[in-house]
Amino acid sequence: FAYAEFFGDEIASDYTRKAYRYAVHRFLLWCEAEGFELARIPPGSVGHYIRTLTTAAAKPASKPTQKLHLAAIRRFFDTLVQRHAIILNPAAAVRGPVLRNVIGKTPATDPAQARALLNSIDTGNVVGLRDRAILATLMYTACRAGAVSKLRLRDFYTDGRQYYLRFDEKGGVDRQIPCRHDLQGYIEEYIAAAGIIDGPLFRAALGRTHALSERPCQAKDIHRMVKRRLAAAGLPSILTCHSFRATTATDLLEQGVPLEDVQELLGHADPRTTRLYDRRDRKVTRNVVERISI
Repeated sequence: FAYAEFFGDEIASDYTRKAYRYAVHRFLLWCEAEGFELARIPPGSVGHYIRTLTTAAAKPASKPTQKLHLAAIRRFFDTLVQRHAIILNPAAAVRGPVLRNVIGKTPATDPAQARALLNSIDTGNVVGLRDRAILATLMYTACRAGAVSKLRLRDFYTDGRQYYLRFDEKGGVDRQIPCRHDLQGYIEEYIAAAGIIDGPLFRAALGRTHALSERPCQAKDIHRMVKRRLAAAGLPSILTCHSFRATTATDLLEQGVPLEDVQELLGHADPRTTRLYDRRDRKVTRNVVERISI
């Protein structure tokens, strides 16, 4: 009952639920292999498990991965304690790795390369129109691919003055972001070509054809599409969907837009999170090292 409750209604985000389920299942399989009973898992074993956690390639897991797995295990056992399935939470006293990021690790590009990516797309078919609209949405709203994949036709609407996009964001946050005139045009052109009258806004392609299905694009579909378009445009393969958030944030901050306004666009609760997307400090550092006269 506690398991069904934890993975049912307690976690609002589908992505968090999937990540937590994987982490908890992996830990429980490890406990079974070690011969631990559910109600008698030693706290020291949880700490040892987190410290020795590895990836699918058998390499040591990163600190963020360790922290995510520990959070999943701790919350899961909290639920078991609350429902009297066990007495004590073995992960309650376990300390995770110390992680402090001053600058985010998400690779960013510049506005010129982002525009070149948009211009490189062949819009002679509906799939090209869809891809241009998706990329423009990522760039001009700074939203995550997961939120873009959830968009339905009704989420593209007007109040009589301008058009908006309504996003179901991370953590169940509902946000409305105004559409730029060019983004509005890209989406309207795509909708007209696809003949969409209801349902998902961005739809998956039928194989390698230039036709669309009724199935919505998943976040993984958008990630793969972005990688294909980056390769076709000759842009670095290290870039991802999330790169456009960093690019948009840095571009606005360079133009003097207040940090709190950029924070509102990105949907961050803490301005320190927004600063992780600011790449201006890296440019300053590059200017300094280029002056070394060795």
